[in-house]
Amino acid sequence: MLNDEIVGSGRDRSPHAALSVSDLGSAHAGPFSLSVAAGECLVIRGPSGAGKSLLLRMICDLDESSGAVALHGTNREQMSGPEWRRQVVYQAAEPAWWEATAGQHFRADQRNAVLALLPQLGLQETHLNTDITRLSTGERQRMALVRSLAMRPRVLLLDEPTASLDGDSVLSVEAVLREQLRSGLAIVLVTHSAEQASRIGDRQMLVAGRKEA
Repeated sequence: MLNDEIVGSGRDRSPHAALSVSDLGSAHAGPFSLSVAAGECLVIRGPSGAGKSLLLRMICDLDESSGAVALHGTNREQMSGPEWRRQVVYQAAEPAWWEATAGQHFRADQRNAVLALLPQLGLQETHLNTDITRLSTGERQRMALVRSLAMRPRVLLLDEPTASLDGDSVLSVEAVLREQLRSGLAIVLVTHSAEQASRIGDRQMLVAGRKEA
């Protein structure tokens, strides 16, 4: 029999889960069970190919899965897919862009939030109107975080959000995430960096990978 092992350390900030996952799995990964409180950052670590990204995609309902997922006690099945993904936002390690510029991905009512976030992440307003292909990988990655946060999610699923960033940019992203945590956002963060996990994580869980039982 194949299993995924998840080993946790630390404790929840709050006994009330913003996100709860029970026996979530597919033919490719799982089953996984975890919970994350509002204002808490749960760090997911483990070797490449262990199923960390698949876990995030299953939580976001992008990949077919079995098991149960709930947001503040409301089962995922009680929401439409688009409504769920507006509240539980997934940011891939290589985020997709479907318009010519980053600015075209934002609604008018998101403008104030976007303009407030840009300088915090070392970005300028001009980056919004620059062809997306002319932005560096790091600029696109930080702009993707702006896009995710502008949706005002209740849970944010981040897959290696600082993998392409220099040291200063990594710290600026972590500072923004800490501010969001203080505002009550729940974050599930996949990272290979033990240092980042220690700096921002409230708890860490290890996905040990599939093995013969």
